[in-house]
This record gives sequence, C-alpha cells and structure tokens, in this order.
Amino acid sequence: MQWKPNTTVATIVEQDGRYLLVEEETEYGLRFNQPAGHLEHGESLFAAAIRETREETGWEVELQHLVGIYMVDKPDSDITWLRFAFAARAIRHHPAEKLDTGIVSAHWLTYDEIAACALQHRSPVVMHCLDDYRLGKRFDLDLIHHQP
Repeated sequence: MQWKPNTTVATIVEQDGRYLLVEEETEYGLRFNQPAGHLEHGESLFAAAIRETREETGWEVELQHLVGIYMVDKPDSDITWLRFAFAARAIRHHPAEKLDTGIVSAHWLTYDEIAACALQHRSPVVMHCLDDYRLGKRFDLDLIHHQP
C-alpha cells in the first residue's frame, strides 16, 4: 500500500480584530480550530476551504490569499496531514444553518483569547497559521493550480 498524506484546508477569517474559530468535539475532548477539514475527491482546495468554513460556521467567505502550507505528523502514527491555510473575508452569515456534526459552536475571538486557550487547540498548527497570518505571510491564490 502506498503512503499518502491527508490533505486538509483551513481558513483564517479576521473581522474587527477577531478571528473565527470553531469549538469542536474530538477524541481528546473539546478543542478549538480554524474552520478546517478534508479535501474531498474532485474538489479544488479553494472550494474545500469555502465549503468547510460554511459547514462549520455558517459563514460564507471569499478567499483572498494562501497563508501557508503545513505538514503535520500525528505522534506515534503513520498519519500525516498536509494543511493549506487560506486567509478569507467574511461575506455573509447564515445563522439558521445547522453546523457540521461535532461542531459545538463558532466563536469570534481576539488573538489574546486564542493564545490563552492554546492547550485546547486541535493542534499546534492552529497558532502557527494564525501567527504566520499576523506576520503578513500572504501568497497569491494563483500559486495553486487545479486541473479538473
């Protein structure tokens, strides 16, 4: 069997100095994460990021930049995640939409509030992506090509 990393997307959405995070149920209890999830077969990275953000938060977003690509190995496992983190602008909220299974709620948190709950993050990459965003790391979306 050939090894392949799990491709995931995450979206950093900032509005009025606050960042959109989800609180989700995991095997380790409640954790905080950017809106994020797995790339589905036949889907572009862009479509996956927009879809996951809406499914997990009820927010429609417009992608603006790629913040970074992160490779994360799960300890004591052969599982590796390849995360594409995007910066996005909030467009419209759909509060009546049911959130994905496992998502408890969506929160708009300040950087300090996010840093204060670092032990409850889904992964250390949550803070790494946010710090890269705050450092101004931005790459044009045309860096990524999708051949359907």
